[in-house]
Amino acid sequence: MIRIGILGYGNLGRGVELAVAANNDMELVGIFTRRNPDSVKPYGENVAVWPAADLAAHTDDIDVLVLAGGSATDLPEQTPEAARLYNVVDSFDTHANIPEHFAAVDAAAREGGHVAVISVGWDPGMFSVNRVYSGAIMPNGADYTFWGRGVSQGHSDAIRRIPGVVDARQYTVPVPAALEAVRSGSNPELTTRQKHTRECFVVADEGADTAAIEEAIVTMPNYFADYDTTVTFISQEELDRDHAGIPHGGSVIRTGTTGANGENTHVIEYSLKLDSNPEFTGSVLAACARACYRMAQAGETGCKTIFDIAPALLSPLSAEQLRASML
Repeated sequence: MIRIGILGYGNLGRGVELAVAANNDMELVGIFTRRNPDSVKPYGENVAVWPAADLAAHTDDIDVLVLAGGSATDLPEQTPEAARLYNVVDSFDTHANIPEHFAAVDAAAREGGHVAVISVGWDPGMFSVNRVYSGAIMPNGADYTFWGRGVSQGHSDAIRRIPGVVDARQYTVPVPAALEAVRSGSNPELTTRQKHTRECFVVADEGADTAAIEEAIVTMPNYFADYDTTVTFISQEELDRDHAGIPHGGSVIRTGTTGANGENTHVIEYSLKLDSNPEFTGSVLAACARACYRMAQAGETGCKTIFDIAPALLSPLSAEQLRASML
């Protein structure tokens, strides 16, 4: 059994717990939380709950630690710190900052003699793999990625970090005309702003400066500054009633041509429709925890991404079973 620990027990942490329970070769042994441990009630029995401050005290109990914090402020600090102590997996999803995050985590993991797998989920993660596969197969082409319509956990978390914000949900919405143009195979040139809009539903503190909150949202780099963004302030009751779910999804598409004169057009599309973003992301993290464990057992160290993981390392099936049933 691969012994799993989780750092953080919000929506994603609970999704990881459910994913671990669905895998027969894994067991969840403990959860680290910044809350009062007595207030955290795991789904499973016999799961310990420890203060996050005690991270260094349980290295003998855990094979892989899954980090379930946010990319805005949690993971840039937590992942390097944890990688000195454990084999780790995270879902850091600020695409522009992945090289910087990789360098920091790689140095820490090598210092500790561990394997750290970063930026796995569905994008970055599964969409990343499909971009690489389709680009390698069809070099004369262009990549397009569309997200949504769905709730972005990372973007919602970034809004909640703004002073005066009590709660928030952010929806990423593809522009229908852009999606249709890409699927036609016409290889349109689209700016970031032409492909998606962002809708933000925000609960503000009583007396908070809503104009300042809106300005902080629409100008936030890496999150909203490059998009047409609408901000709607609503009550907590409205948010709970109308925006309780966490659906998401999207498509990664490559269009291109083959032939001596590019006379044949091809469209490769990989898409997801997710009822629960955190539960699906947690399932990807669990599969990558298996791969992380196997790489560590093989003596590897340092930071890895989804590009470094062979598909067989993700699967609970043996090589023989994979060849017989999947190939």
